[in-house]
Amino acid sequence: MRVIEIEGGRGPAAALRLAERPTPAPGPGEVRLRVRAAGVNRPDLLQREGLYPPPPGAPDILGLEAAGEVDALGEGVSGWQAGDRVCALLGGGGYAEYAVVDARCLLPVPDDLDFVAAAALPETLLTVWANVFEAGALAPGETLLVHGATSGIGVTAIQMAKAAGARVIATSRGAAKTTAALALGADVSLDATAPGFDAELDAAGPAHVILDMVGGAYAERNQRGLAPGGRWVVIATQGGRAANIDLMLLMLRRQTLTGSTLRSRPADEKARLTAAIRAQAWPWVVSGQVRPPIEATFPLAKAQDAHLRLEAGAHVGKVVLTL
Repeated sequence: MRVIEIEGGRGPAAALRLAERPTPAPGPGEVRLRVRAAGVNRPDLLQREGLYPPPPGAPDILGLEAAGEVDALGEGVSGWQAGDRVCALLGGGGYAEYAVVDARCLLPVPDDLDFVAAAALPETLLTVWANVFEAGALAPGETLLVHGATSGIGVTAIQMAKAAGARVIATSRGAAKTTAALALGADVSLDATAPGFDAELDAAGPAHVILDMVGGAYAERNQRGLAPGGRWVVIATQGGRAANIDLMLLMLRRQTLTGSTLRSRPADEKARLTAAIRAQAWPWVVSGQVRPPIEATFPLAKAQDAHLRLEAGAHVGKVVLTL
């Protein structure tokens, strides 16, 4: 099968190259997926640079989410059959013609959804669900503040929060992204590069939940804008890993600061999250309330161009590889 490898095991986008590998066979409890599209995510960029190694047992091939047809069933798999249209959360392996996946991490693709749109869903939906709705416990009527609101995670968070009946404050960089976040359903959309950003952010709050992909650079403004009893969830540190936290303010306002990654979670935990998505959030996908916009698609052989598009930071929504 054709796959994308990283020449030398790490490197810039130019290090991605098309290669051939044996087609994998599904083991017990697994299915083999004939990949038709694969989502491109920021963790892929980090892995390519040698900064985010795959967890034990995961393939070294990039790709944390994919969509296609069930091609083969491993021993003990029930509820799925060859030819089913599915999308899946992967530990790795999406940048390939075939991928093996834990059958518990499959989701059925609605009839009106193509594989490109479906491939943009699993990693982002599970990330938002785990962090906004479980760790953040966002409730109807509360306010969610999303930084990096036009990223793949950000656009999904806006749509899921609105589907759940929450108010959304979105921050992004530049007027075009600010407009895009409003079009996606944000109630307030702020340009982080504009003069007066801090004052506007304070006026828009307070937030009950903050989904933070910036980290250290926004720490003080995040804590200041968090409501009493609020939950601040960090899932990336593009603005730095170190933060200045006022512990007295945290105590007085009963604030919670937490964070997580998805890829390193045990298989049983990923299966639990997938089941929660299917029961509680997948109806939003079926109804069309949650459909992250697709910024661009690239054929598998042009994976380096897909990485360059994501690295440029001008995207709104998801970048997807097609096979």
